[in-house]
Amino acid sequence: MKDHTLVVLVRDRPGVLNRIVSMFRRRGYNIASLTVGHAEQAGISRLTLVVESADVEQVAKQLYGLVDVLKVDDVTDSAVVEREMVLVRVTAPQSSRAKLMELAESFAYRIADIDHETMMLEMTGTPGKIDSLIDGIRPFGIVEMMRTGRITMVRGDRGN
Repeated sequence: MKDHTLVVLVRDRPGVLNRIVSMFRRRGYNIASLTVGHAEQAGISRLTLVVESADVEQVAKQLYGLVDVLKVDDVTDSAVVEREMVLVRVTAPQSSRAKLMELAESFAYRIADIDHETMMLEMTGTPGKIDSLIDGIRPFGIVEMMRTGRITMVRGDRGN
């Protein structure tokens, strides 16, 4: 089953997100990633949903059926800019800190916090770059990790 990226504009009202997530739950669709934030227009929120579905057109139709959903775009095959953010706490005894600092340059992550035994790393990038960072630091020992959902915007002028 293919992952599809949907950008959804909704009215910013209580319960809208709950209705959307409930629709996915009832239909048995899996949400791989969900990010919500205020849009450029007051009273409107923008959702980026990464959905595992063989029939994304049906998903879009069902979203349009919900009150407060204004627009649904499947941007899966569009030229887009995608970003995620990750915070990762890794084991970092004194002996491995130099190597972690060296990796910071190649992955362009920031060191957000250091204590006696760990370092917290922060990075924003494409989903693939985040995956590469995680693979690169896994040998140090990941203690804790929090990864945001994907945010996506179509490149260029969309005529909006």
